[in-house]
Amino acid sequence: MHWNDVALIDQYQKGILPDELKDELVRQSIPEDLEKTEGYPEVYATSEVPHKPHPLELLPVLTDESQDKGDSLLLSMLDPPMAVAMQQEGGRHFPTPSSCSLSHLSTDLEHSSHCTIHWITYRYFTAVTTISDSQTLTELLKTVKRMFFLTVLSMWLLVFNQDQIVTSYTFDNCEVHEIFQNKTKVLCYNRHLSEVPTYLPTKLVFLDLSQNSIPSLRKNDFKNFNYLQALNISQNKIRKIEDGVFIHTSHLEFLNLTANQLQCLSSSMFDGLMNLTTLLLASNKIYRIDPSAFANLGKLKVIDLSSNRLYTLNAMHAVFNVESLKELHIKDNHLQDFSTKDIISAPPLLHELDVSYNPIFLINITTPVLHSLISLDLSFSSASASILWEIEDPCFLQGLKALYLGGIAMKPPEISKVIQMLNCSQLEIIHLNQLNITESDNLIEEVCQWQQHVQSLNFQGNMFTSVKAGAFENCTNLKFLNMSFNRLKSLPMTSFQSLNLLHFISLSNNISTPVPITTPNVSLLESLDLCFNKIHNISSDGFRHLNNLKTFYINGNHITSVHSHNFGNLNKLQELNLGQNGLRTIKQPFSGSLNKLEVLVLRQNKLNIIKKGVFKNLSSLRFLNLADNQIAAIESGAFEGLSNLQTLILGHNKITEHTFHEETFQGASSLTDLDLFNNYISYESSDVLTNPPFKLLRSLNKLKINSQGHDGLKNFPVNLLEGLESLVQIHAGNLAISSLEPMTFSFTPTLQELDLSNNKLNSISSMLFGPVSRLKELHLNRNGLNSLSFFLHANLSRLTLFRATGNLISVITEEQINTLTSLLFLDLRQNPFTCTCSNQMFLQWSLQNPKTQVLHFCQYTCAFPQKHRGDQLWTFKTSSCFIDCEFILYIANTTAVLSLMLVCFFYQWKLHMIYMFHLLLAYYVDKKQKRKGQDMGFDYDAFLSYNTHDEKWVMNYLLPVLESQYCWKLCLHHRDFKPGQPIIENIVDSIYASRKTICIISRHYLESEWCSKEIQVASFRIFDDHKDVLVLIFLEDIPTEYLSPYHRMRKLLKTKTYLRWPQDEQEIPLFWHKLNMAMKTGDGKEDENSVLAVFVPNEIPH
Repeated sequence: MHWNDVALIDQYQKGILPDELKDELVRQSIPEDLEKTEGYPEVYATSEVPHKPHPLELLPVLTDESQDKGDSLLLSMLDPPMAVAMQQEGGRHFPTPSSCSLSHLSTDLEHSSHCTIHWITYRYFTAVTTISDSQTLTELLKTVKRMFFLTVLSMWLLVFNQDQIVTSYTFDNCEVHEIFQNKTKVLCYNRHLSEVPTYLPTKLVFLDLSQNSIPSLRKNDFKNFNYLQALNISQNKIRKIEDGVFIHTSHLEFLNLTANQLQCLSSSMFDGLMNLTTLLLASNKIYRIDPSAFANLGKLKVIDLSSNRLYTLNAMHAVFNVESLKELHIKDNHLQDFSTKDIISAPPLLHELDVSYNPIFLINITTPVLHSLISLDLSFSSASASILWEIEDPCFLQGLKALYLGGIAMKPPEISKVIQMLNCSQLEIIHLNQLNITESDNLIEEVCQWQQHVQSLNFQGNMFTSVKAGAFENCTNLKFLNMSFNRLKSLPMTSFQSLNLLHFISLSNNISTPVPITTPNVSLLESLDLCFNKIHNISSDGFRHLNNLKTFYINGNHITSVHSHNFGNLNKLQELNLGQNGLRTIKQPFSGSLNKLEVLVLRQNKLNIIKKGVFKNLSSLRFLNLADNQIAAIESGAFEGLSNLQTLILGHNKITEHTFHEETFQGASSLTDLDLFNNYISYESSDVLTNPPFKLLRSLNKLKINSQGHDGLKNFPVNLLEGLESLVQIHAGNLAISSLEPMTFSFTPTLQELDLSNNKLNSISSMLFGPVSRLKELHLNRNGLNSLSFFLHANLSRLTLFRATGNLISVITEEQINTLTSLLFLDLRQNPFTCTCSNQMFLQWSLQNPKTQVLHFCQYTCAFPQKHRGDQLWTFKTSSCFIDCEFILYIANTTAVLSLMLVCFFYQWKLHMIYMFHLLLAYYVDKKQKRKGQDMGFDYDAFLSYNTHDEKWVMNYLLPVLESQYCWKLCLHHRDFKPGQPIIENIVDSIYASRKTICIISRHYLESEWCSKEIQVASFRIFDDHKDVLVLIFLEDIPTEYLSPYHRMRKLLKTKTYLRWPQDEQEIPLFWHKLNMAMKTGDGKEDENSVLAVFVPNEIPH
């Protein structure tokens, strides 16, 4: 039993394999004869092809015991004396093939066919030798017959074996990735799948099948995935999940079934998932859950049933019975009543409950069933009317720490009342966003009065225009405050005077014009968000009290200039975002107090120059983003002092080749990531540069120089990369370069990833990759490449990923593939492959190679030859491309056996053979004499056979047209018969002397004895000469019953040419034309029934 057995694989995939064989096949998921790849998942599969019966299924079942038993089975087909002789003498003259016996035929078809041929060859030679010593000629003839049967059997095996499926590492519609430590991730999302693939690696850990069209999950879909830990099968069309589908995935911890069409959750649907911790079932159509649906999910912590049809809490009893549950999401389920009396019991560890986006009109807390609840989300959960709250005992929710009431249809007094009712809960997080609250509602004051332990307040999206002085007076523990998306114009100094513990405040998207914070009471503030306001300038003392500020977002305002004193007191600032402000220039260096700044964002401004020393005080800066400006000049020393800078983004500016000079990047000695995409760098030639721009960047790891404007980079100077001795990645796509000098990468010996996509590199020198022997990833997409011959001397033995999609590659050779010894992923989509034997190696390698995964191989199509255009490459049959030595041996064996049979046959029947020879010789001489007579020609073109009653028609119509118009020479009874010669002899001689015989059929003709003789003679000539010499003309319609006695006539009507005399005068010209064409036809069978020839008007008499 082996995976290569087609019948077993087909039974296994259909789920009809006997139970005793299933476990054995699972253990044999990897063929023993294939070497496992160290450090990479052992991934093998079988191609999906229709199963055809194994030819050996028709033979007796063979046991895999020994060579002798296998041979004895075949010997049993022979005569007993012959079998004994062959057993005794077989080994002396021809060595027995020890590795082949018929007992192996049922396990390996290809091996079996070869073994059969070896066996026949061996037995043939031993039989000839043995019989010559001890057997009779009769026994030899019997043996030859049986050998001939075995030869036919071996031929059958060989032909059947040509189209057998092969072990494959190419996955249709899926990609396999190794995460770490041999853990495999398989991505099959958005691939139009209609079922779960069965050909995936069995040791996969993560499987993504989302965004497909899978309608159901069947019991055996995940049978082989025993190591699966995370399964994402969201956004499909799953209506049904069979019971026990997850029985073999006991290690599964994460299951995502979001956005399907499930309606009911049965009691056995999730059996086997004893380690599941997260179950996502949102956006289905679930309306019923079996009480024991989650009974066996002992470790389940998170359930998401949002956006279903569970209209009441009574429908969710099964969910609340999960003892280990910590987090439950049931938002958007059309719940109208949230009452604890409908919850019989709740998990003791349930901490988070999301009931948002439900049209709730009643919240009734009458039992302590939710006493352990920490977070309750009721956001946007209300109908058009206000929600009625009934809390029997405030301490029923005494553990509640977070309450989300954003967007709820309640007026401020009602919200205040709810906050007051929860006085037994020490709320720390309260969200009151999007409630149209204004400062006159005094809700801030009331919240701080009743919930003095609150640490986070969210008033985002309300209608505040200001904050009253002392509004937060009682919120002394407040740490996070969000007042964004309001209408704040200004904040008085006393607004936050009591917020001594405030760490984060967001005032973004208001309409403030000055910087709104000047109070010294927020000295512990660490994060300040003022983005997208209408701030025009920053005062010198605006932030003098924010000594602990670490992140400051002031992007999206109208600040046009920055001075060194603007941020003078921000000694601990680590991140500053000044993007999208319209900054035109930075004239002065940033303040020396920013010596701890690590991230500076200046993107989307109007900077056109970077002046010398502007960043010299930012000694801790690691990330500098200057993208989307108008920078065209960089002064010497512009990056002076940035000794710790690691990432510099200069993309989408107006930098040209003239911007660079010898000291452009001086001071940025630690730079590891440089982004220059979408600028205007261009070189007129690839000659050596006097001042290579990156010479000082010896620590640089990543360089992005792709997508240069105007006409692109055009040329790649040979020493452009000089100094980049630590470079690991280069992104140089879309540069319009057509060639690269062989020494281009000689300055980057550590290069591991190279992207040259979207260029014009239709040919590449093999010397180009010589200096980069550590290269692991190479991208050459859409370059116009027509060959991969540069691989032959490229020294890319460490390459693991190669992409060359959208090129003109038609043939991949074995030599090219063999140079990529470490290749794990190959992507050659959208190339015009040739479906001929020149690609047979690549085709078989793609399917059989156990190491390299050819991505999307089943999408590769043929472009040549024309008959295969549009066909999928993998369907091309390569059986005709091989010179099979075994098949040649078979031909030799067959020829020898047949020759021996002929010799023996001739010896036994030699007298009969001599007689047959002379008989054939006589037949040949007779045919030769007839052909010689025919070569001498005919006396007439046609003999006319007609009855005297039809003579008037013949003389008035037929004879003038054929002889006068068409110049045919006709033979007539009264005119051309020889006088004194018997009539029958005249008839026979005239018919054989004429090229054709025309019979004029009428009722009188059928009643005439002489006419019958004439048509019989003509018929004999047809059978004798095998020529079409007869033309039948019907002068009148004759019913079938009149022809019944004339069997020969009826037979002629079915096979020979015949015409009807038309009654319509307008059809008479066409009749003569057809008759003339019938006279012109030759005598061969290919000319039969050809009278309906092309109508030629000028040949028709009128």
